[in-house]
Amino acid sequence: MNIYKDLQKKIKLIVEDLCTAGDLPQGLDLTHMTLESPRDPSHGDMATNVAMILTKQAKMNPRQIAEMVVAKMEKLEEVASVSIAGPGFINLNLKPEVVLAQVGVILGAGHDYGRSETGEDEKINVEYVSANPTGPMHVGHCRGAIFGDALASLLDFAGFDVTKEYYINDAGAQIDVLAQSLYLRYKEALGHDIGEIPQGLYPGDYLVEPGRALAERDGEKWLNAAEEEWLPAVRKFATDKMMEMIREDLAVLGIHHDVFFSEKTLHENGGIEEAVEELRKKGLIYEGILEPPKGKLPDDWEERPQLLFKATQFGDDIDRPLQKSDGTWTYFAADVAYHHNKVDRGFYNMIDVWGADHGGYVKRVQAAIKAITDGKGELDVRLCQLVNLLKDGQPYKMSKRAGTFVTLRDVVDEVGKDVVRFIMLTRKNDAALDFDFAKVTEQSKDNPVFYVQYAHARVHSVLRKACEAFEGLDVSTEALAGADLSVLSDEAEQSLVKTMAGWPRLVESAALAHEPHRISFYLYDLASEFHALWNKGNDNPGLKFILEDNKELTLARLAMISALANIVATGLNILGVQPLTEM
Repeated sequence: MNIYKDLQKKIKLIVEDLCTAGDLPQGLDLTHMTLESPRDPSHGDMATNVAMILTKQAKMNPRQIAEMVVAKMEKLEEVASVSIAGPGFINLNLKPEVVLAQVGVILGAGHDYGRSETGEDEKINVEYVSANPTGPMHVGHCRGAIFGDALASLLDFAGFDVTKEYYINDAGAQIDVLAQSLYLRYKEALGHDIGEIPQGLYPGDYLVEPGRALAERDGEKWLNAAEEEWLPAVRKFATDKMMEMIREDLAVLGIHHDVFFSEKTLHENGGIEEAVEELRKKGLIYEGILEPPKGKLPDDWEERPQLLFKATQFGDDIDRPLQKSDGTWTYFAADVAYHHNKVDRGFYNMIDVWGADHGGYVKRVQAAIKAITDGKGELDVRLCQLVNLLKDGQPYKMSKRAGTFVTLRDVVDEVGKDVVRFIMLTRKNDAALDFDFAKVTEQSKDNPVFYVQYAHARVHSVLRKACEAFEGLDVSTEALAGADLSVLSDEAEQSLVKTMAGWPRLVESAALAHEPHRISFYLYDLASEFHALWNKGNDNPGLKFILEDNKELTLARLAMISALANIVATGLNILGVQPLTEM
């Protein structure tokens, strides 16, 4: 149950009744009507803009519309009072019993409370990580991996049919470099002195073990062979080994993709030619000469006729080349083909999670999707900014098992999976994030992951202590759902329940905005309210959760905090974090 959505439906019915009665014109569009919690709690429990969005359509003063709507809203059984603010905003307060009834609703729904049908089972493809298979995952990949995984989980919870996908960039020149680097380690495993790793090759020790594995599998088969002989076999072996490593790295974070899609297959199976031909049929391909880029010309710039995609017709800054001077396809051509393949698989709603350094690439891929789908497809690209590693506020230099960069595993080994996942979601994806190893492990309000986990663990501690205080006490969900909640009279208790009742609306808005960080923000706010109520009980013994001389009030408070723990656990599960019952 979503109390916001239920009341919003009733307000829409009120408008329809006013239209039927002739008080408002027919055919009004309520698409942009909202019902939200006001920023200032003194304004009420909820506020709606219904009169403001109808004023132009109805050609009426918004306050006049608001007065008609309020007259009917006052008769709704959930509403205690309604008022008009400013030019025509409507504020309302709910009856206390309606607010408190949400506790029973939450307990009854369990971890499905807040689960939504907003997505209407629409297919959506979330592509994330997609790191080059040239080495272990580094901390830069970590944020995008967690963001994409949490977003996919959130969308699933909001009723979308989600596919989690990894695009393997296994067709570029970097794979040849990987194969050449591994070949050196293969020679080393066979007892040859390889000296220093040449500039331009991958120097990390992570290639030592794959080199041994290749030597064990093939012996000296490739030792004296020409590069053109060993390169294809070593390239495949190296890519497979790196993808094994990447899958293991992701598993450490609890990340598992549904689909691993190989770029190489697009080159081998004619996928690029197929996509280009489709654009050609639409009249969107031509031979042309691009104007030179502004500023200093790149060393490889040459003014020549090129095969171009009419990207400017779809919002891009310039038309984009699809073929290089040697006749091979550009990276962009492969990206066009890849997204064309997604569309062929039924995905018209796509989300790509990229690093911030790919920001200049967004418009061209979005343009390609508009062209391929005749404007029916949507691509939302989420750019993840850098992560700064700190300790006590100072740049932190970790030992690097990969040789040149901090790996994902380095960070997880230091603080644990759950800490990494939660902290990576405490900022919006496009804002830089400071990961302070001292802060994320301290037990204080300043550490959001501790504060949220502590709320969940504290509830379970209270439940255990309540069973000690009252012999034979039944604290099952079913028993607590039957508690008399009318005895919860303190303003802080009712405020906490109101915050809990906002969870379903928060889930929907976060999912539609593609912003999983809203979940961690909400959980922190909810935990803060809970801890404040706990502290209030320390100052006023009558507000303690367990009152040995008042079983009825104790049960009501246990029901309230159990409902809270249910929401915290659900939210943490969406973020991929294990809720703790003891700390």
